[in-house]
This record gives sequence, C-alpha cells and structure tokens, in this order.
Amino acid sequence: MKVVNVFSILLFSLGILSCGKKTAETKPIRKNITETVFASGILEANNTYNLTAQTDGYLVKISFEEGDLVTEGEIIATIDNKENRFNTQSAEQLSRIADSNMKPNAPALQQALSAIELNKLKLQQDELQFERYEKLLKENSVSRLDFETVRLQLESSKSNYKSAVENYKILLQQAKQSAISNKALKEINELALTNNNIKAVVRGKVYRKYKEVGDYVKRGDVIAQIGEANNILAKVNVDESNIGKLKLGQVAIVKLNSDQNITYQGKLIEIYPAFDETTQSFICKISLDHLPASVIVNTQLQANIIVSETKNALVIPRNYLDFGGYVQEKGKKDKTKVTTKFISTDWVHIISGIDANTTLVTENVAENNLKTSEVGGQINR
Repeated sequence: MKVVNVFSILLFSLGILSCGKKTAETKPIRKNITETVFASGILEANNTYNLTAQTDGYLVKISFEEGDLVTEGEIIATIDNKENRFNTQSAEQLSRIADSNMKPNAPALQQALSAIELNKLKLQQDELQFERYEKLLKENSVSRLDFETVRLQLESSKSNYKSAVENYKILLQQAKQSAISNKALKEINELALTNNNIKAVVRGKVYRKYKEVGDYVKRGDVIAQIGEANNILAKVNVDESNIGKLKLGQVAIVKLNSDQNITYQGKLIEIYPAFDETTQSFICKISLDHLPASVIVNTQLQANIIVSETKNALVIPRNYLDFGGYVQEKGKKDKTKVTTKFISTDWVHIISGIDANTTLVTENVAENNLKTSEVGGQINR
C-alpha cells in the first residue's frame, strides 16, 4: 500500500494556477442609481387588535365568523362563568342588607336609640335627686356621705347617657361604611359579570377566529383578531443599521410572497420609536396605493424603501472592490482606497479615490475559483 500526500501536490498545482490566473479590467461608468432599504413583513389591517377573554370559563356562544363586520360594544361571544354569577348575587344581597342597616328602624339602631332614651330618663331622675339632696344638705337634713353618693350617681348617669349617644353614632357610621363597601363590592361583581360577555372594542372586520363554542378559555386568551375593514397596511421589520436612512413619506415598492410577479407602490407612514426586542428590528408601516380585493391579511411580503436617488453616479462592478474598500488600478503596485456611498450585489457607488478615466483590474473572476476541500487529505494506494 502506498500513501501519497495530496497536500504537496495541491500546493504545486496552486502554484501553477496562480501563475495562470485570469484577470479582468474595466473603467468606471456613469449610471442613475437608486438606493433602497430592504424590509420584510406582513399585510396587516390598520388598528388591528386582539380581542381577549376577560374571565375564565367555557365559551357557550359565538356569534361571528371570519370576514364579519362588528360594531363597537357588540356582544360577539359569551363565556359561562358561574362564579361571577354567584358572587354578583351574593354581593347584591349583602348590599341590600347593608342599606337596610342604615334605616332608622334597623334593629341595631333601634336598640341603640332605646338605650339613649333609658339613660336620658335615668339622667333626668338623678338630676332631680341631686337637686333635692343639695337643698337638704344646706338644711343639714342629710349627711355629707348621702349627698356624695347622690352626686356620684348623677355623674355616672351623665357618662352612661353620653356613651349611649356615642354608641348610636358609631353604629350609624359603621352601617354607612358597610353600605358603601358592599355597594362597591356589588358594582365590582356586576362588572365582573359583564366580562362573561365578550364585546368588540371598536368597529372593524374579524380577520382571525381563534376559538370555537365549547372551548375553555382563560383570562387573556385571544378570541379574535379585529382591524379596520378597508385599510390594509404593510407592516415591515427594518434592520437597525438602516433605520437612520428612513423618513416618513418615502416611496416603497412591495411584492407579496403570494404573487411576486406583481409590485405595489406605497409610502412609509409610520416608524415605531422603540426597538422591538422580539423581532430584533424596528417596525415600520407602509400605506399601499392599491391592493387586490381578495387580499389576505398576514400574507408575507418584501419591500424596498427608496431612500435616495443619484443621477449620473460614478459606479464600478462589485467584484472590483476588495474587502476594506480598496481597488487595484492598472499599472500600480499598491491598491487605492476609495470612498463609497452605496454598495449592492452588483454595483458600487464611488464618491472619491478614482475617476471615470481610471482603469481597474481584478482577479475576482469566476474562472479563478478553485475548490481545495481535499487539502491535507491522503490517498491510500
């Protein structure tokens, strides 16, 4: 078995080929060029929003289909949430009880008023008793001890009467607080009960239907996607390196992935101010001049937004520009640094460094491409 090292053979071959590499030469030419920013995205109805469930439960009714028009506040689906109904009923009963506890004939307030009356009568009796003993003391008809006992009894009655009055005020205040609290609870539960009915937020067209009758939904689950009926926009994602070139009003050429043989013209009408972390890009919207009647939202698309147009620009083929922005002039040993403005897959817009009379050469031609995947390999013979 004989082992032949291909590495040395390939090096020898490459040496021969390098001596015979083909070159091409050209001169810069003048062309009208258009610089565009590429963006991809989807068709989306303007003011599109997701209609979501606001409570948990089973969908027992859905009164819409995709393509239907809905009005603001229209009930288009119903969720069966028994807990909301039970809580509302309980809150209504508690609110009625709390309201009745504020009325003058409420048992607690009646009892407090009776206590006031009893203590008031006791106070009046003790005041009369005190006045009588005070006269008797002046006439030395009662002892000082008996007089002090009557006086202490009067002070106790005053205190009891005052306490009874304060107790009534406290009970009335508590009844009012309870009524306010239960009324708020009732309103909260009534609001929660209305969440069983899913209503359209604004007028629009149903573009997507996500749930069916019998589905169990949780709060926040999307029921439908709704947007304006006759205003379809292109929502596109733009790389952050190009966002600085965009301005409102710039013309955009759009192609739908469903039919790339047709182009649509539009204008850039909105640039979102914040970077979108999900798509790692900036989101923009393009208003299209016209679209077919059968257009489908969420259709993927590609757009080229025109950011500049230059008449009679100096350009060279892309393969004459080296990495780092250098070109090779014919007859010169060192490469020349050029300033560029626009670089596409085919052309380079030259700002300075060379002129229309400069002859350029390059070895970046198809004939010079050599596959060397076997370098370093071995062949067993």
